[in-house]
Amino acid sequence: MKLGMGMMRLPLLDENDFTSIDYDQVNKMVDTYMDAGYNHFDTAYIYHEGMGEIAFKKSVVERYPRDSFKIATKMPLFIISEESQLEPIFEEQLKNCGVDYFDYYMLHNVSGYTETAWKNVDLYSFIQKKKEEGYIKHIGLSTHGNAEFLEELLFDHPEIEFVLLQINYLDWEDEGIESRKCLEVAKKYEKPVMIMEPYKGGFLADVPKEAEKIMKEYNPDRSIVSWAMRFVANLDACVVLTGASNLEQLQNNIDEIKNADPLNDEELKILEEVSEIINSNITVDCTKCRYCVDTCPEEIDIAKIFDLYNKHKILGRDDWTQPGNAYLNYTKLPDVGIASDCIECESCIEECPQKINIPEVLKDVAKTFETENYGF
Repeated sequence: MKLGMGMMRLPLLDENDFTSIDYDQVNKMVDTYMDAGYNHFDTAYIYHEGMGEIAFKKSVVERYPRDSFKIATKMPLFIISEESQLEPIFEEQLKNCGVDYFDYYMLHNVSGYTETAWKNVDLYSFIQKKKEEGYIKHIGLSTHGNAEFLEELLFDHPEIEFVLLQINYLDWEDEGIESRKCLEVAKKYEKPVMIMEPYKGGFLADVPKEAEKIMKEYNPDRSIVSWAMRFVANLDACVVLTGASNLEQLQNNIDEIKNADPLNDEELKILEEVSEIINSNITVDCTKCRYCVDTCPEEIDIAKIFDLYNKHKILGRDDWTQPGNAYLNYTKLPDVGIASDCIECESCIEECPQKINIPEVLKDVAKTFETENYGF
């Protein structure tokens, strides 16, 4: 299994400014990754508020020869409504990335949330044409849709060469995401699979204490993330993408995939139990993809707020907790929206791959944090 370096959650100089990429640290991460023998980079037009592809150019293209790496990026279906947008965006992406061609090019998050693009614009003919012209080596799509939806896509579009799917042990039997069933559909149509979200946005790197106890009792020498990596690394897929936010995380990912021996039956049963514990503790099933943030008219950092809210719920305390303090600090930043600023326009719901009713959750967040107990 090849380890891919995702460029969605890069280290920042300012944690509240997702365009303030720490290039010194990213360069070190790229060097470490390449030195380990890997070369598959994954980015997208919208990552880091439009800076993700540029970060790839600065840290990889400007520092390594073109034949030493592979680049995958994605057409931003979220902003496409007509044919005339395709060529300018594609040209901009080539310029952003600093390359003459893409090794892998995907339609980004083909789902009900982006149907304005894929129903009204002939995206498939466009990327097929770009492949014929030599600007793309392999065309594919990413989706968070269920197995039935994926089967419809692959049946209707045999030209698609590969798929990028959300797969991890927590989503394996999830009735909404259907990781296992989606993988089976891809195999049925003989499409290579790339895996995203192996750690479920960090949930599987920081599991509840009850779950951690079970894992450590079985094997105290294994890290918590090793369970998640071993689960995906032994599936029938070609690449597993991890979105490290610092050099230590990246090095851990490299070490884990190189030591990812298959899980035995007893370990798989433990993961089933762990999944039940995690699901009972997680309040908001957010993976911090930030698609909702980009569309919020009130400039609410929904992903950040939900992360604090989840941590608060897992702690199970109502006193002055670290998440509550962090939420208060966030509200003091200039030009940011807070949970109670939500106007319930529901544009965020349309963008959310996890199908979260974001306005309803924000109401609970406001009730939790925006109280006298937390300095409001």
